[in-house]
Amino acid sequence: MPDVETTVFTNEPGRVLSVLEKELEDFSTEAGRYLDGKWEETQFIGFRLKQGVYGQRQPGVQMIRCKLPFGGVTPEQMEAFGEIAEKHAPLRKGHITTRQNFQFHHVPLRKAAEALFILGRAGISTREACGNTVRNVTGDPWAGVNANEPFDPTPWAGAYARYWLRNPLSQLLPRKWKVCFSSSDEDIAITGLHDMGFIPRIKDGVKGFEIRVAGGLSIMPRNAQVLREFSPLDEYLKISEAVIRIFEKADELRKNRSKARIKFLVERIGFDEFKRMVDEELEGDWARTGNFSPDHLLFIDDEEATAPARRPAYASPNGDMREFAAFVTANARAQRQQGFSTVEVKVTRGDLRPEQFRGLAAIMREYCGGRARTTVQQNIVLRWVRDESLYEVWTRLKELGLADPGAQTITDVVSCPGTDSCKLGITSSMGLNAAIQARVESLNIEDELTKRINIKMSGCPNSCGQHHIATIGFHGAAMKVDGQQLPAYHVFLGGSYGDGGMRLATQLKVRLPAKRGPEAVERFVNLYQKYRNEGETFIAYFDRVGTKPFELAIEDLCLPGDFTDDNKGMFVDWGKLELYQLQRGEGECAV
Repeated sequence: MPDVETTVFTNEPGRVLSVLEKELEDFSTEAGRYLDGKWEETQFIGFRLKQGVYGQRQPGVQMIRCKLPFGGVTPEQMEAFGEIAEKHAPLRKGHITTRQNFQFHHVPLRKAAEALFILGRAGISTREACGNTVRNVTGDPWAGVNANEPFDPTPWAGAYARYWLRNPLSQLLPRKWKVCFSSSDEDIAITGLHDMGFIPRIKDGVKGFEIRVAGGLSIMPRNAQVLREFSPLDEYLKISEAVIRIFEKADELRKNRSKARIKFLVERIGFDEFKRMVDEELEGDWARTGNFSPDHLLFIDDEEATAPARRPAYASPNGDMREFAAFVTANARAQRQQGFSTVEVKVTRGDLRPEQFRGLAAIMREYCGGRARTTVQQNIVLRWVRDESLYEVWTRLKELGLADPGAQTITDVVSCPGTDSCKLGITSSMGLNAAIQARVESLNIEDELTKRINIKMSGCPNSCGQHHIATIGFHGAAMKVDGQQLPAYHVFLGGSYGDGGMRLATQLKVRLPAKRGPEAVERFVNLYQKYRNEGETFIAYFDRVGTKPFELAIEDLCLPGDFTDDNKGMFVDWGKLELYQLQRGEGECAV
């Protein structure tokens, strides 16, 4: 590992961000001092967060968040994740987030210090994965192999991540800063929900980006707006710095951390005034004297050069053709490079066990040239799979329990961890996820339009599960009946993303008991299938009929009933054994 005084970037696959051994040693030392009572907790939290170690609602254990720029991951890193899941995470699993990171939960602090060294040796950085910093730079997992992209934005996404890592300007922002790079107008990376987003453009033969800013979900969801229709590649970092300088100087945002994102500043002053501020900031001395060329920071990885060569022979289907064909139809996508496909692996609730990490690593080595990327849908995209080897890959995935053909369909339900680990969690969103997935799977849906429905849920209003952009979305809430608290959800319909834009869902005027969530989803699906017009999507049907039919369809479900012995199960959250009690702590994101 490089010295702390020098930052050396490499184009080795998976090693986008530099890992400094001294930082890891410092964390180990300071964690020991804290456990020995030599650090005040309030002081230690900020230090811990900077290294991507986050407190949980359960005392004495931590969540480790790993940064994966644009979701890129190598076999060696997958094996490191498997080791962490096996030796350091009591639940023996790792979790893919909607930010394309991996997280590991319930890790004791001393083991967290050990885990950082395992991750570091594999080139995995956790630096600034938490706190008021530039978070993981997300991206389109099909970038570089997408036939519709003007050019591959991956090198410049890597440069952005490198530019802001350990940058003095971004160490104590008013709030976190989220960035993404899409590869085409399909906008798979969802620029609309980001503080800053980039979409490739070519103008008069010159490469550049359309730059969007001030998007976000959670409180006051807003779609990002276009700051620059075209910015040449040698200017996008400068414009990024101008925007972050304005954000960093906005001290009024620091007065209320729940309203400290840049979207609140833009909402208050107006977008025209914000654009004027950016232009004015670009006239500063820093902009005239700095070096903003990304050339020395670019992450250059020639994936095609290491793509698998064609073998003399491959296995072929033998009695399982229908099952295999269904998987290929749903999960495989032709790359722009002839003869190769990507395979999206559906990872239920984003959770992988140690043997699955290792099994995927072996598949990546043998069939993908070592290349894969995580997705905002909490899945994994295997890249550079030769078309001839698709059957062999499917059989290997089947052995790992990862051959479900439902990637990005109604059964591919997304959620944040909720009360399983998060201090801000109100409800068990992971428990509701499991219950809803089981219900929709039991419906054996064959209709292709219905399969396009996506379902997302968050355990609180903060939208880590991205419920605001779901076809059917939920966020955790609480009700009180006969003096007893009851887990519940607000319901959202009609959101979308990744089809050229982001659309925010509409909140229904209901509050639904948590245990009624699966039944509500089934009724929504039945309503849509019964009354839609020919070829009408769920969103088109929702736009035509409005919220009322959906509210009426679940009106009886919203009545929880009295708190009696016979009805006591309604007052117990999914996956729990005890009566529900709202327990919400202080989150650490803005500490």
